Amino acid sequence: MMGQNECGGAGMEMLLIHGGKKLCGEVRIHGAKNSTLPLMAASLVCSGECVLHNCPSLSDVDTSVRILRHLGCGVQMSGGDIVVDPTTADRGDIPDELMREMRSSIIFLGPMVCRLNRATLSYPGGCELGPRPIDLHLSALRKMGVVIEEDHGRLNCSAPNGLQGAVIPLAFPSVGATENILIAASLAKGTTVVNNAAREPEICDLADFLNSCGARIRGAGGSTIIVEGVKRLAGCEHRVIPDRIAAATYLAAGAVTGGSVTVTDIVPEHLEPVIPVFEESGCTLTAVGDRMHLSAPRRLRRIKCVRTMPYPGFPTDAQAPVMAMACIADGTSIFVENIFESRFKHVGELLRLGANIKVEGRVAIVEGVESLSGALVEATDLRGGASLVVAGLAACGLTKVTGLHHLDRGYEKLEKNLVQLGAEVERV
Repeated sequence: MMGQNECGGAGMEMLLIHGGKKLCGEVRIHGAKNSTLPLMAASLVCSGECVLHNCPSLSDVDTSVRILRHLGCGVQMSGGDIVVDPTTADRGDIPDELMREMRSSIIFLGPMVCRLNRATLSYPGGCELGPRPIDLHLSALRKMGVVIEEDHGRLNCSAPNGLQGAVIPLAFPSVGATENILIAASLAKGTTVVNNAAREPEICDLADFLNSCGARIRGAGGSTIIVEGVKRLAGCEHRVIPDRIAAATYLAAGAVTGGSVTVTDIVPEHLEPVIPVFEESGCTLTAVGDRMHLSAPRRLRRIKCVRTMPYPGFPTDAQAPVMAMACIADGTSIFVENIFESRFKHVGELLRLGANIKVEGRVAIVEGVESLSGALVEATDLRGGASLVVAGLAACGLTKVTGLHHLDRGYEKLEKNLVQLGAEVERV
């Protein structure tokens, strides 16, 4: 793991990709990053030890471990297991440098206030994907009785009368805000109703974990979630769901190389929002049990229009890797980004590889070209970095990808897995 700030300097390491190799074989999908982080945060509100299985080895997970230890938790890591002992947690602040390392650090706000009735932290940092305001988190917690004072980029939070249940209508189905509410509401006095809640599988995973600890949450996976507060949450043992975005990335890598790839240890239903897009591009997908096989045509077809939407729509995190596929597809593909404003930063780097893409606001028009050619490119965020790797696998010649600290935030053993599938990739 690279110990760098996730959006800091490019670092010296790079991936060397000799493109043009057809990918074939199997790859096991690691546990979901976007589940592991909120589950680690949620362990803070328990009164006993929590054991999480199938946790990925990622720099964001390392940052969460450092935050928990700073707060006073005992944390042990072994293989894919993380054991959190929250009983000694007594600190109500998170240092700025840890907050800056990842956007999702805001997920600790609800649990801290819930445990200690106070929290002091700065605004979260992370990759620049345009404004990702935390207003929804703050307004929800205010409804639950939290007093929040904003002072020069710091948030001073207190709950003088403890947390109270409330009816919380979310203006947007924010995953992070929904998670913060669920954790805080589990121990609040009374009942909390979340309207327009996020419906992502990671929300269901968090609710399952909290319910195993003794919470009373119903409706997760739908747009209305009801939480009846309880007096105490015990610890529990829980297995993290597979990472659907990592699975989609490896499927895109198989597709762009005209390959035949199987992703294993997945939940096929979680991939349903991306399957039609792969099928439209001419790929054949079959799912059996916890496996999904993709077989790609010699040349991909255009994808008429990809619109990113909250789950069960097409995930914004899969937009960039799929765009890399469209770069060499036959015809014009259109991508509409409805979630984050600045999620086309990878386009400039794809152009270096010979792609033909025009961006107008939230729309990217991709004219498929015959072939891409290797070049030096830089990952500026996690999923944009994944798109450069996918494109590099299809490009003629040598592609050098820098900014690997971004990729290390979300993909475990990326280059090893690609080599296992027949790619010629090396980290130097």
